[in-house]
Amino acid sequence: MPSPSRFLSGRKISPQAIKPNMTVAELVEQTFYAYNAARLHEACRLFTEKMLAPDVTIGMSLTGALSPAGLGMSAIIPLIENGFVDWIVSTGANLYHDTHFGLGLSMHQGTHQANDVVLREEGVVRIYDIFFDYHVLLDTDAFYRQIIQAPEFQRPMSTAEFHYLAGKYVAAREKELKQKRTSILAAAYEHAVPIYTSSPGDSSIGMNVAAQALAGNKLMYDVNADVNETAAIVLDAKRNDGKSAVLIFGGGSPKNFMLQTEPQLQEVMQIAEKGHDYFLQFTDARPDTGGLSGATPAEAVSWGKVDPDKLPDTVVCYCDSTIVMPILVAYALSKHAPRKPKRLYDRRKDLMARLQAEYETAQK
Repeated sequence: MPSPSRFLSGRKISPQAIKPNMTVAELVEQTFYAYNAARLHEACRLFTEKMLAPDVTIGMSLTGALSPAGLGMSAIIPLIENGFVDWIVSTGANLYHDTHFGLGLSMHQGTHQANDVVLREEGVVRIYDIFFDYHVLLDTDAFYRQIIQAPEFQRPMSTAEFHYLAGKYVAAREKELKQKRTSILAAAYEHAVPIYTSSPGDSSIGMNVAAQALAGNKLMYDVNADVNETAAIVLDAKRNDGKSAVLIFGGGSPKNFMLQTEPQLQEVMQIAEKGHDYFLQFTDARPDTGGLSGATPAEAVSWGKVDPDKLPDTVVCYCDSTIVMPILVAYALSKHAPRKPKRLYDRRKDLMARLQAEYETAQK
């Protein structure tokens, strides 16, 4: 017989029969053999076996209505509390809807087949198959308008600083209500995980900030600080033989904002760098339309966003984030011990000092 082809070296497809008492990890490892199930298996192993190493700094981007679906409580907060994510870029909408839970406001399962005219008449707001009372919006708006009157908000600040301060107030409200940890903002505040919003005006939080500016409020988002702070985080991650990893749920502006840290260092600041070391994305966007949401890690190499030598350590899984996020988190928690939190928010001044020094050296 001729020698078997090298292409036949993959594991033989011979899955275990699914059993009633199977764990999530066993299900992934023993039955996820092909197509996006196999990509999810690869993603779980990449995240757990390489990205969670102590010397890796993990950035996570969030798009899509994840917090209204309860993923903040079920998956994102456990990631934060176990040290599995070090910094975050999120849409403002996810953080706004996250605040509802921290304030003790409720959202409910509904149906995507409801009559929206009737819902409007009854004061019910719909996010696909999630329903909530219109006053949830009004109460959350009132909360943000109230807290940004505080003296500590009367100045320009990065969105990370804004969310840290907001998280302090949300955590205090949770404590006052004697409820369990329900808010991403509160968890990030407690563990000093900086949260950035790439388009701070594109959410109800930003809308309330803008409205209060008309009344003389001095709060301003410092987008320059956001760009430089996120680049400083990645630069620090890569120095002293460290690595940088990106965990991307969805795409859009948060994905680009997280990935542009490397072009900011290499192209704009002229600092010697090669790109992120690990790239893990879950998306339903196609690459052939040319949009950023579907752009592959191979394409990102051409921009300097991903280290070309690290392409084997990249995975793209085409699947709904609401399905894969709980599976990934359950797998990781069962396979890896908690990591010591890096508390990057507390280190912002030192990170910026390093960026400033390297930028000045590069300009000489």
